[in-house]
Amino acid sequence: MALLITNIKQLVQVEDRAKKWVSGSQMNVLPCIENAYLYIKNERIEDFGPMENCPNIDAEIINASGKMVFPCWADSHTHIVFAGSRETEFEDRISGLTYEQIAERGGGILNSAKRLQQTSETDLYEQAMVRVKEVISMGTGAVEIKSGYGLTPEAEMKMLRVAKQIAKNTNLVVKTTFLGAHAFPMEYRKNKQAYIDLVCNTMMPMVAKEGLADYCDAFCEKGFFEAEQVDYIMKKGAEHGMRAKVHANQLSFSGGVQVGVVNNAISVDHLECMGEAEINALKNSDTMATLLPSASFFLDVHYPPARMLIDAGLPVALATDFNPGSSPSGNIPLLLGMSCVKMKMSPNETINAATINSSYAMEIEKDFGSICKGKYASVFITKPIPSTAFMPYMFGSNLVETVILKGEVQ
Repeated sequence: MALLITNIKQLVQVEDRAKKWVSGSQMNVLPCIENAYLYIKNERIEDFGPMENCPNIDAEIINASGKMVFPCWADSHTHIVFAGSRETEFEDRISGLTYEQIAERGGGILNSAKRLQQTSETDLYEQAMVRVKEVISMGTGAVEIKSGYGLTPEAEMKMLRVAKQIAKNTNLVVKTTFLGAHAFPMEYRKNKQAYIDLVCNTMMPMVAKEGLADYCDAFCEKGFFEAEQVDYIMKKGAEHGMRAKVHANQLSFSGGVQVGVVNNAISVDHLECMGEAEINALKNSDTMATLLPSASFFLDVHYPPARMLIDAGLPVALATDFNPGSSPSGNIPLLLGMSCVKMKMSPNETINAATINSSYAMEIEKDFGSICKGKYASVFITKPIPSTAFMPYMFGSNLVETVILKGEVQ
């Protein structure tokens, strides 16, 4: 199939050669072409450039006059497969309970785990697909999907199989992450090593045997998994072919950043608590700093220090953390606006963080995250808008008119 998009007001995030990432001051640079065309052949970007060079070819034509074309968002941290919702805990937090207090009494992750264990794989898939269709409509074309709301071998496998079904039945690019070390089930609270053994010696071999996960993750935090435990889990994950990711420094200086870097994690995520030691650990590493400000907003806690990280010359990615307890939203345009207002990122920085850099955090940067020849033709056409900054500025509106995933109009 051939598709030619013409008269594009602005073709956003163009590059001649696929970058690894953008960092520091380069995050504020957003290459664009005015009055452009984009030629898509099969599922890849075949060509692009100014309209004066537009080829005369046999293809379906979409006239994008007055509109912009962006590469689709890459959401590199989600828990989009979950059962039910947790609005009662939302009310509990409004009444004064903390996230930790809710977790201590069996709420939070354990609440979601109980529901998920009781939900059939078919029902779980159908619930997830409602969310998947919603995020696609807002321009998301790639997602990382974690397990972690199962906490038993059977339920963790169920979550990952659903994630694989999403990949099979949509044109999304999907990466999967085994997060058995998300929380300690109540029955293991007095024997935590027994649960870690279950994760490493029973769950991991099962996941690896079916090829269900690209990554291994753990929640490195006081009351959850300590840095030494996470180090052990990440090394075991590597033995099973799963590269590390780490939930790091969300509630405290947990040591999660350093553990992630030591274990060559593709990303360390959250990072609300950051200092000189954490920044120095990330420098000269291949680990992406991924920020999840939607969780800070929903939990009403302080935001990650994006300016400190970018001004230190580091690359930063943004992701939604879409989950039922701390970030029940997969809305990346809203995320961009929030990042501008609460973390003082520029619009250009947020767009880079949610495209090229978040693609790196999923190891798909050679195929995704920019308008580049040979990459997947996963793009969206906006409604008529005046500028790229209008995207985070109008945070309450869905400005996406047409989504194209791997060359197919959705």
